[in-house]
Amino acid sequence: MSAALLLDQSLAAIVVAIMYAGGTVLEDFARGRAERNLKALTDRSPRFARRKSAEAVETIPVDDVHVGDEILVRAGDVLPVDGHLLDATAKIDEQAVTGEPLPENRRAGDYLRSGTVNAGEAFTMRASAPADRSTYAGIVRMVAVAQTAKAPFIRMADRFALLLLPATLIVAALAWYASSDPIRALAVLVVATPCPLILAAPVAFIGGVSRAARAGILMKGSEALEALARARTAVFDKTGTLTRGGAQLVEQETAPGHDPEEVLRLLASLEQASHHVLADAIAGEARTRNLTLSHPARVREHRGAGLEGTVGETQIRAGSRALVLGDSLAPIWATDGEKRYGGQPVLRVYVALDGRLAGVLTFGDALRGDAAETLRTLKSAGISRTVMLTGDDHQAATRVAAQLDIDAVIAEASPSEKVKAVQDEMRQAPTMMIGDGINDAPALAAATVGVAMGARGATASSQTADVVILTDRLRPVGEALQIAHRTRAIALQSIVVGLSLSGVAMIAAAFGLITPVAGALLQEGIDIAVILNALRALGEGSGPGLNRAPSVSLTTSIPRQ
Repeated sequence: MSAALLLDQSLAAIVVAIMYAGGTVLEDFARGRAERNLKALTDRSPRFARRKSAEAVETIPVDDVHVGDEILVRAGDVLPVDGHLLDATAKIDEQAVTGEPLPENRRAGDYLRSGTVNAGEAFTMRASAPADRSTYAGIVRMVAVAQTAKAPFIRMADRFALLLLPATLIVAALAWYASSDPIRALAVLVVATPCPLILAAPVAFIGGVSRAARAGILMKGSEALEALARARTAVFDKTGTLTRGGAQLVEQETAPGHDPEEVLRLLASLEQASHHVLADAIAGEARTRNLTLSHPARVREHRGAGLEGTVGETQIRAGSRALVLGDSLAPIWATDGEKRYGGQPVLRVYVALDGRLAGVLTFGDALRGDAAETLRTLKSAGISRTVMLTGDDHQAATRVAAQLDIDAVIAEASPSEKVKAVQDEMRQAPTMMIGDGINDAPALAAATVGVAMGARGATASSQTADVVILTDRLRPVGEALQIAHRTRAIALQSIVVGLSLSGVAMIAAAFGLITPVAGALLQEGIDIAVILNALRALGEGSGPGLNRAPSVSLTTSIPRQ
């Protein structure tokens, strides 16, 4: 603008000023669109809670909630803190936290997370954490921390932008010198635009982070997204990551002439009177199948072995092989299972009805249903090597790895050995580590990019990791990698195309083909083109998994500066 005024090109100066103001508006629009979910995130943070006491229900600031307080959550309320459900049932809308599009049914004792919404009738919960240590507050903190860092890609773009100024001045000077016309130099200055470098790349990365959040993936800034895009090796923890963690029904064998559903229903009815670790798993499996449980009677528990009692008119004995069969041989239909699971790290529950063996249920750490699909997605997205890294024994690790396309298995590893294994992989290629437990936190921190399965609440792994999966599924890990690749490609495309257009325009201006006024308009057109292209990172994109993510209106996004 100063050069235009000095050369008596006031119209060009005015157009440049208008274009500059328009560029500022465009920048605000682009950033605002990519960051709009952050305001929604902070605006919906719970501010009050309704605490129940013997006398009445009082409304208190959420910061005054203490562990153990009974909290009344009305229909439509956002849960103020983490806690456990006290009522029989509740319906919870978790999409703002996990991206799950449909409300989930919860039962007494289930863990509830702050930031989710009561989608059913009013219920009572018991606080298990203060507000500042609850799930939603942890998400807001992680988002706030993420605003301070820039991705290496963006920092590189900023450095190139600094080189654009002297390059532009040199081209302008050469145009002036060759033509003896200062207007050509002015046209070169006007048409040169650094926006593809200093704005398009950050907007694309903001969009990618926001897009990931809509799928229940919290990326702690664009640096995490950049690191994820570079990963070529994936290292998985086993328990709670590739597997569900805890006791899950692996297989049910039933005697001829017996209905498997009825055997499970009778067993679950009896297990209601037990405090054994498997009791909840058995009852949960029955509820999943919508089986109606009955009240057991005359229950007698054999410590460490099982229990017996009656359900209706049926006498039931359930537990270890020794308790149910004693020294007797198993029937022919049960012998295959005994051979198959002999020496395996599983728990087998034998069920006898009226004195005869009716079924055998095998419980173990079951493989996640989406584990195989996730590994295929990762390999199609550029992961060339997959490793299972676990503290479990080698036999258990091999059993899980046999069901998956895993390149290497490292078992019986301590936390320090996990770190060493990750560092060894990093010497070969950029490495992503996926885990969920406290013992995984050091390895997550050591990896090129750490991905935590954080659906079960705020843990050391979630705080340490660069990426947090907010849903209790593994598939978003593959989606996160696809989003990272697509975002980086869009950012690079915006830079290359934008600078190419700007370079062509500068050459044209140097040869007198573009006037300063036309150059200002052309410069703004280039800016608009590259920024709109960068905003494509907010969209669903294409490829496996990307177009299946649920759409969420209130979720996390991480703005960048």
